[in-house]
Amino acid sequence: MASLSQEWDEETSVTEAAEAAKPTAAEDPERAFLIVLVGGTVGEMFKLPDGEAVIGRSRRCDVCLPDDGVSREHAKILSIGDQVWLLDLGSRNGTLVNGERVASRQQLRDGDKIQVGRTTILKFTYHDSLEQSFQQQMYESALRDGLTKIYNKRYFTERLESELKFAVRHRADLALLLVDIDHFKQVNDTHGHLVGDAVLAAVAQALAKSIRNEDVVARYGGEEFALLLRATPASHVRSMAERLRRTIESLAIDTGEPVPVHVTASIGVACYPEVGARAPDDLIEAADKALYRAKHAGRNRVSG
Repeated sequence: MASLSQEWDEETSVTEAAEAAKPTAAEDPERAFLIVLVGGTVGEMFKLPDGEAVIGRSRRCDVCLPDDGVSREHAKILSIGDQVWLLDLGSRNGTLVNGERVASRQQLRDGDKIQVGRTTILKFTYHDSLEQSFQQQMYESALRDGLTKIYNKRYFTERLESELKFAVRHRADLALLLVDIDHFKQVNDTHGHLVGDAVLAAVAQALAKSIRNEDVVARYGGEEFALLLRATPASHVRSMAERLRRTIESLAIDTGEPVPVHVTASIGVACYPEVGARAPDDLIEAADKALYRAKHAGRNRVSG
């Protein structure tokens, strides 16, 4: 039986694999791709390998889709000469091409729309390396906050939903941290918005460098950041939150002014299953209440 960490890797963190699939000049001038049109990772692009590729929810699949309506191994793509065929693998919710259910196998043509499961729709198409690079840049811009370059709230919200579903299903540890820069309005009022932007970028990068690859940090809104920590016991989460607080407190942010800018942050912590969350909003509410307590207890502290 697979370990919990193996299961987690299979069912979540799809985006990291997508980001690694960058085009190079040595690649074939035109290749077959699947692009997510509707689903949890809209815009994500999968380059299909020669031979066969499996579509499914499992991380081991060539086309991994974090959708509970998609079977672990849902369908298969076969490249035979210059023809590409789609086969359903006995999936629970079926596979459709242009609205028609695939009974045995279906030849794919450029532009075909493939529905897998209840909600995910893919487009089958051919791209050269320039088109692939453009599509990848568009996908990146949809995921990243333009100022801080970390993930944006939209991506974070989608990841929180998939991570919590996994944690509930396997009774696994999952922690949400909300980090709010203290007195940020004073920074803007005293130094100007350009300095405020520099502070946001510096704090974001400090947070990003302090977490593991499998964890997530995002700009949640304004001067607030959100972090998701996987498979980490609550006691370790609180120790890490305290380290993050000290890291932010120790930053000497170079903004081009004679004296570096220093800031502090308040952090609210919510841990599953300690918090009996059944939906993302439950975990967010618990972390938000903890953040409120930290700020009203004097700021520059961890609560939760």
